[in-house]
This record gives sequence, C-alpha cells and structure tokens, in this order.
Amino acid sequence: MAESILRLVGGKDNVSAVTYCMTRLRLGLVSDANIDLNSFKTVDGVMGAVTQGGQLQIILGPGKVTKVALEFSNLTGIQTGEMDEAKIRRDEIKAKNATPFKLLLKKISSIFIPLIPAFIACGLIQGIMNIIVKFNPGFGASPTGGILTVVGGAVFFGLNLFVGVNAAKEFGGSPMLGGTMAAVITMPTLANVKIAGASLVPGRGGIIAVLLVVAFSSWLEKKIRKFVPESLDLFMTPLLTVLISSFAAIFVLQPLGGVISDSIGTAVKVAIQNGGPVTGFILGGTFLPLVMTGLHQGLTPIHADLLKTTGQNLLLPILAMAGAGQVGAAFAVFVKTKNKRLKKTILSALPVGILGVGEPLIYGVTLPLGKPFLGACIGGAFGGAFNAAMKVASISMGLSGLPLAVITKQPLVYLGGVLVAYIAGFAAAYLLGFDDPEE
Repeated sequence: MAESILRLVGGKDNVSAVTYCMTRLRLGLVSDANIDLNSFKTVDGVMGAVTQGGQLQIILGPGKVTKVALEFSNLTGIQTGEMDEAKIRRDEIKAKNATPFKLLLKKISSIFIPLIPAFIACGLIQGIMNIIVKFNPGFGASPTGGILTVVGGAVFFGLNLFVGVNAAKEFGGSPMLGGTMAAVITMPTLANVKIAGASLVPGRGGIIAVLLVVAFSSWLEKKIRKFVPESLDLFMTPLLTVLISSFAAIFVLQPLGGVISDSIGTAVKVAIQNGGPVTGFILGGTFLPLVMTGLHQGLTPIHADLLKTTGQNLLLPILAMAGAGQVGAAFAVFVKTKNKRLKKTILSALPVGILGVGEPLIYGVTLPLGKPFLGACIGGAFGGAFNAAMKVASISMGLSGLPLAVITKQPLVYLGGVLVAYIAGFAAAYLLGFDDPEE
C-alpha cells in the first residue's frame, strides 16, 4: 500500500513530510499539481483521499494507518513527524490566511485530543462499574469496587489541571503555570475565602473558567517577559504572572466562566427537555455536516464542562446518532451496489464505523456517492430524536458508536436509539438511491 501511494504522489522527491493520526496518512507535498484524489481509490485498502490544511490526507482507518505510515517513512527516508524547513515556512504563510475562529477551533481541538485516551479508559471503567453494581449492589463497597471507582473518576478529578497544562501550551504560556492557574481556581480551600460575606466556590465555571483564566495568564506571561530583565526572568516572570492572574481569575474570570458554564448547561437542559424529539432531530441530523466543516471541535469543551459541572451529558448520545445513521446508510449502499470494490471498502470500514470512527465511511462511501450522505443525516436525525425524547445521558466522553452504551445511564435505551438510527439511515439511503460506480 505504501509503495502504491508513493507512486501516485510522484515519488519520494515530491514528499516533504510524513505524519498520521487515528485514521489518516498525512503527507506534505512539494507540489500537488498532478495529484488525482480519485486515483487513490485504486489502491486496495484506501478508503478515500482529501486535501486539507495544506496536506494530502489519505484515509486508511485505525491500526492500518500506523503500519502504512511506518512503511511510507521507510520508503521515503523521512521520519514520521519530520518536516521540511521550506514546507514549514509555506505553512506559516498559509496560516496567515486562516480566520481567527478557525485558529481558535484548532487550539481547542489540540487541548482536548490528548485527553481522549484517558476519557476512554476511565469512561469504560465507570461504565463497567455501573453494570456490575446493577447486578451486585454490594460490589461498590468492596475494596476492588472502591479502587475501580477511584480509577474511573481519576481523569475528571484532574481534568482542570490537565486542561490548564494543555491550554497554556496552545496559548503560548508555560505549561506548568497553566496547570497552576487551573489549580488556583479548583483548590478546595478556596471555599474558606469570603468576599462580601459570600464564600468562593472551588471549580466554579468548570472547563470554561479554566480556558479563560489560562488564556489570560499565558497572554500576561508573554507581556511581562518583554519588560523583565533577562537576569530576573526566572523568578520575576512566573511570580508576577501567578499573582496578577490569580486575582484577575478570582474576581473576574472565574465568575465570568461560571456565568457562561451555567448558561450552556441550562440551555442544553432546557432545549432537550422542552424541545425533546424536535431538538434531538435537528442536532442529530446536522452533526455530520458540522463534522465536515470542523466546527464540531468547538463542542469538545462543552461536553467536558457538562460532565464536570453536572455529572452527565445529554448532548453526546444525541450527536453520536449521526455516526449510527452513517452505518445504516453504508449498509444500504452495500446491499444495492454491484461494485465489488465498493462492497469491499464498506466491509473494511463498517467495523470501525460501528465503534464510532466515522471518517472512513464518510470519505470512502457516503460522501462521494452524495445521496447516501443525506440518508446518513436523516438516520442521525431520527436516532437523535429518540435519545432526546428518552433523555439518555452519558457519564463520560471520548467514546461513540456502540461502546458509548457502556457509559450511559440507560444502556439498553441508548442501544434502542442506535437501532433507530441504523434503520432510518438504511431506509433513507436505500430509497434515495445513488449512481452505482462502474467497476
């Protein structure tokens, strides 16, 4: 596969960088003038290709992408992650054309993506504990149950600190100062401080407050560093940054974060409780296009904040139905198509789609065919309406598809929503039809 891809991109002399993510081989090219995106579908195992962010991104799916990236790196002599200096300069020029909103979304994504493995691990442990306790209520009081409870909640206990460290990296500050500022507004002893007769609330504003505080402290740190003599920088810059930022955080930024966080939580709760199926239908049906634009990255801190402040997330089970609708639509394509290669692509992408990784199905199946993508959106809409009506809530994040059932308070009801999205996505895509590609 690596050799075939290398041939289609014009050989190793045309490759400036080799990186990869969960599902995509990401290549920096010297020139993309002669690149035909459709040609990559002729490579057995490739599900599609797109150009995005100045990269050629070849969709391979989890697991496979790691192996292909390693072989590609061996063939080109470029280490994964290594960037050509000229390519870096070109990317910097392109970045100047990015809108501030797009850059903000990219920063938010970079803050939370490193936390996903921890969310998955702790979320699954919490989910397994919930299932065990339902059948054996006394297990939670046992030493093993107690340890599992601690482990399952660990990522949420330290979430503000983790976000603080990552946010400082993205906002250009010192990571440990970012973690320190997150600790300042989370410390339990904050409750001992009274202002105008009212006790301060540790952790008020959740993740939103942490992002505001660390963004400010990182900005302030850079400003202070410009004026502090180099000989005093080691202790004066962090001292002034923490002192000034702490008072700004406690008196202004944390209360502001609290208002924003409370407003988001109330808005989500009211929209789902009052709007019910209608709200779920709209959210579930529009999430796939949102993913296509990258705007879904802006929802990540909202998911984390809902869990941190309310202990549950009504939004995630609704949005997860978009992926389930995608599975149903892809299965309809599998049933209708006569194209053997397309059938093979669907069979290889369906398992990861069922587990919540939808990119291979989006770019390899439904989106190129057009109407099946609309069918997937319709499936997601009906599944979202079902979960909203049943008020299904998750207790963690980082999972989607069938595995999300384990971390919901109503696993069987959630699976009912998945089934609804499968059936609706299949029916919509089957009835809408598509132009079957020639073999």
